[in-house]
Amino acid sequence: MTQTKRDLRQRAFELAEVVFKLYPKLAATSAAHAHLAHQLLRSVTAIGALLEEGAVASSRRDMAQKYSLALREARESNYWSRLGRTDARWAGDLAPVAQETHEFVAMLTAAVKKLRNPIAQSTP
Repeated sequence: MTQTKRDLRQRAFELAEVVFKLYPKLAATSAAHAHLAHQLLRSVTAIGALLEEGAVASSRRDMAQKYSLALREARESNYWSRLGRTDARWAGDLAPVAQETHEFVAMLTAAVKKLRNPIAQSTP
């Protein structure tokens, strides 16, 4: 995953794609790894799905709600990826996922704060 500036939804899709491709190998390791893989795939894919919903939100408040839920999923994804990194066999594969989910937490935290603040009214 590169550090270039990309659309947030595209970035979420790319993260989900990485985890989607990693899922079969990770899940085949053990029952515990299968649980982790399932939870990680579920939470990572939810980030992108919620951002897609937020893109067509009916209001600023609705968008803030969708982004807030995406933030929760990003935090959960970060948890599962960090847990997976505790297994040396998966540390290298999950390091970029943990980094990207950490960045999503930061970006979505800022976005939610901005969306929850009233729009500044400019006076003529």
